[in-house]
Amino acid sequence: MAGDVHIGPVTTYVEANVRPWAEDPLIIEALKGHNERHAHLTPSDIDRMDAVWRAELSSNAQPLIDSVTGSPLSKFLKGKQAASGGAITEIFVIDAKGLSIGESETSSDYWQGDELKWQRTYLAGPGTLFVDRAEKDESTQMLQAQASLTVSDPQTHQPIGTITVGINLDAL
Repeated sequence: MAGDVHIGPVTTYVEANVRPWAEDPLIIEALKGHNERHAHLTPSDIDRMDAVWRAELSSNAQPLIDSVTGSPLSKFLKGKQAASGGAITEIFVIDAKGLSIGESETSSDYWQGDELKWQRTYLAGPGTLFVDRAEKDESTQMLQAQASLTVSDPQTHQPIGTITVGINLDAL
């Protein structure tokens, strides 16, 4: 798929298959809980946590990574990925500070707040969907794109986080 031709099919897929997750109580409550626990974090705290995550990637001891990937939210996301029949390659739920709180696949970093997937959704407000450029994954050789959408509190309608999914474009 050349240029931006993937945006329409990815948008259609995400609206039909992923958007409903933004209202799932498990995702809503996980985001609210993490936002409350992470409210005090400074940029320096976040940098330190991200450095710990990156160091743990090459270590046998991975307490921070395990706290995210072993959570009920991550188990839920792994189930959603498995049920996609290969269309979804990864799923992340990211809190109000840009920290990954649930993952179907272990990411290379903990802080996503410096990336477009968080900036163009969470910061843009409720209802936002951002489809990033298509890229060939070197390890899998799949053509894929990430799509991200804002998750809002059902009571206040204010953004509380983001869901990002990697979409296998060859599966659409």
